[in-house]
Amino acid sequence: MDIVTVKGEKRSNAGTKFARADRRAGLIPCVLYGNDKNTHFTTIQKEVKSLIYTPEFKIAEIDIDGEVQKCILKDVQFHPVTDEIMHIDFLRLTDGHPVKVEIPVRFKGVSPGVKAGGKLMQSVRRIKIKTTPEKLVNELFLDISELQLGAAVRVRDIEPVDGIEILNAPSTPVAFVEVPRALKSAEAAAAATEEEQEASAEA
Repeated sequence: MDIVTVKGEKRSNAGTKFARADRRAGLIPCVLYGNDKNTHFTTIQKEVKSLIYTPEFKIAEIDIDGEVQKCILKDVQFHPVTDEIMHIDFLRLTDGHPVKVEIPVRFKGVSPGVKAGGKLMQSVRRIKIKTTPEKLVNELFLDISELQLGAAVRVRDIEPVDGIEILNAPSTPVAFVEVPRALKSAEAAAAATEEEQEASAEA
């Protein structure tokens, strides 16, 4: 499991006015919640860059004035014009307490359809799961070694992991092999030729 250490400083005051002041000072207002306890703190972009700007799933260990707490990123608010990080929500992790998170899905094997000239198109990149912190994984896997041209793999085909419940609908397509236009044209031409030959034979 990838872990990112984030250093923060506890905020003594919460509210819009103080959040604006923090942003003017180059700080990001944050809140860590869970276990009926909210902790307000600030951090800087350098501390959270590798946690936010990545497709990977990572756990954060937040060091607030020397007290380290393990958590996950729950929400990030960006400025609508500048894309500046305005606020971050973290959820505290407690062993035995289930959490819902979204993690990436990866592929195993080589698709015969891709080998035949098709293109693998991924329609779902992250899967929503429910599990406890001690069972968390970085990613889930799908075997595409039998995926043919025009065929799809679905959520129900994801390799099961002990202690993890997948919340997406089982029938949802995750990826499919697109038949290239040139191949479609070749197949259509071959079919037309076959029809012509059959017609000539019947005549």
